Amino acid sequence: KMAASAEADVRSPKHTNRLVDSKSPYLLQHAHNPVDWYPWGEEAFEKAQKEDKLIFLSVGYSTCHWCHVMERESFENEDIAKIMNEHFVNIKVDREERPDVDKVYMTFVQACSGSGGWPMSVFLKPDLKPVSGGTYYPPEDKYGRRGFKSELLKWVKEWKTNKAQWSKLGDSVTEVIRNATVFEVPMSENLISGLVPGAECWQLCMEQLSDHYEPTYGGFGLAPKFPQPGNLVFLFHAYARNPTDKKCSSLKDMGLHTLKMMARGGIHDHIAQGFARYSTDMKWHVPHFEKMLYDQAQLAVVYSTAYLITQDPLYQDVVKDILTYVGRDLSHKEGGFYSAEDADSLPTTKCKEKREGAFCVWTNQEICELLDRSVGAN
Repeated sequence: KMAASAEADVRSPKHTNRLVDSKSPYLLQHAHNPVDWYPWGEEAFEKAQKEDKLIFLSVGYSTCHWCHVMERESFENEDIAKIMNEHFVNIKVDREERPDVDKVYMTFVQACSGSGGWPMSVFLKPDLKPVSGGTYYPPEDKYGRRGFKSELLKWVKEWKTNKAQWSKLGDSVTEVIRNATVFEVPMSENLISGLVPGAECWQLCMEQLSDHYEPTYGGFGLAPKFPQPGNLVFLFHAYARNPTDKKCSSLKDMGLHTLKMMARGGIHDHIAQGFARYSTDMKWHVPHFEKMLYDQAQLAVVYSTAYLITQDPLYQDVVKDILTYVGRDLSHKEGGFYSAEDADSLPTTKCKEKREGAFCVWTNQEICELLDRSVGAN
């Protein structure tokens, strides 16, 4: 009987929450956290309003490395889960299921902090208006940064002592963001539809991209550096509108240089093919090992455009490379495609714990076995 009981304990998870009925792979990953997670919906909203509690909203997706880290460090922590369950209504959202929810609150987080990412962590009033937000939190305070436990306790206190102030602020912040995101640009009168942004909008976009362009390695901004294929497509479209204009020609050169540097860098997987989601350094050398389907699709288009402009076989080869990867690794045998490839993988077939980039990196022993002894030793 004792042996049977022990076996049942191994099979049965200690905790099960409402996410267990979800179809989302990401939500199912959190179905056995000690946190009393709710899916996005009326049940959670009504509970928050009835009990007058803040909502803690956590948004992520199934292949997100830092989502895995925060789950392991905080959402599986019994002490932190106790605080969350007692003082908050906790909601989990898969951004691939609800991009609309993700977009609304990511706009808030970016407006408040100047950056965004996943996991996205937002504190909401019971009426769903945000009061504070961020991304990944370490479990405890360190390196001068407030940990997740401290952040939770701060909001427990603030909601008890300054509720009216935060309610008013949440309303005003929401209004500011709503006004700031209204797209009001003079429309071109020369186009039949009248629904295409006019020259003023094009000019502003060209100036902003030029200002943020990093000329040495290409791309926009410093580290971490994302491919941002939408920006590159815009550069080529601007060039196509006026190919004889010197400024537009320079935009084309910016796009081509960026694509070449990315193709030669570590963000491009030269063995397993495809592109990683971003580079952790400004030189495109060190990838964050996650690969997204939407990146592959957009990059295939922009590299195709570069080939049409230049007839340079480099760009053609990259397109073939991307499509080979998608067809081989992201295609489902019954049709359709997987949305992403996780950054975390098993170091060996016998290992049970995944690590970031484990499948992609080489050990010194592997290099020595493959290369000449003298080269490997050096």
